Amino acid sequence: MGKRGKRYLSIIKEVDKNREYSSLEALELIKRIANCKFAESVEVSIWLNIKPKERGERVRGTVILPKGLGKEVKVLVFASGKEAEEAKEKGADWVGGGELVKKIEGGWLDFDAVVSTPQMMKTVAKLGRILGPQGLMPSPKVGTVNDNPAQVVEELKKGKIEYRNDATGVIHAMIGKVSFTKEALWENLKALLISLSKNKPSTVKGRYIKGITLCSTMGPGINLNLQQTLGML
Repeated sequence: MGKRGKRYLSIIKEVDKNREYSSLEALELIKRIANCKFAESVEVSIWLNIKPKERGERVRGTVILPKGLGKEVKVLVFASGKEAEEAKEKGADWVGGGELVKKIEGGWLDFDAVVSTPQMMKTVAKLGRILGPQGLMPSPKVGTVNDNPAQVVEELKKGKIEYRNDATGVIHAMIGKVSFTKEALWENLKALLISLSKNKPSTVKGRYIKGITLCSTMGPGINLNLQQTLGML
């Protein structure tokens, strides 16, 4: 780990690493100590009692954050005809087919989400090696391969996010901006936790969520009190 700067060392003193904070206390603390010159995001890491490698347990899904993300979401749609026109009407930033494939193959990745109609997936499939590692490949499992791309665009613009566990069973997600009220951030976190609970693998025994940590983009992690946090769902 590199040497920490003076800014980080000054704000980390505000966090009691031996304490588990209530959700609203943690969010209030994050807002108070965030002091970067740019608009920091608020991020959450959720440790799940799953074993992706040993038991093949995986958690993946989508959720609409009720208070949004606080940023513009750039959506690219692969569609044609009526579906393409409807997607444009709902605010899709780019809509097309083969010409967008060539642009992406040339190195262009200036978008946050990709949606496709089932009919266009044969065209999109060749982008798997590019979009896959970026977490941008359209998938029926999370609804980004859809007969109604306009509806998906509308949801993404409102704050729909996709989540999936990493190799160690941890979910990482953004739940808003430091400029949000603590109540708005909590509403977004609550929506994510409820969605995660609904996607609990049937093979999981015992406690499903093992730990939750919140932080701002450039701030230290703050551990939440699980009993208090989950009891508010």
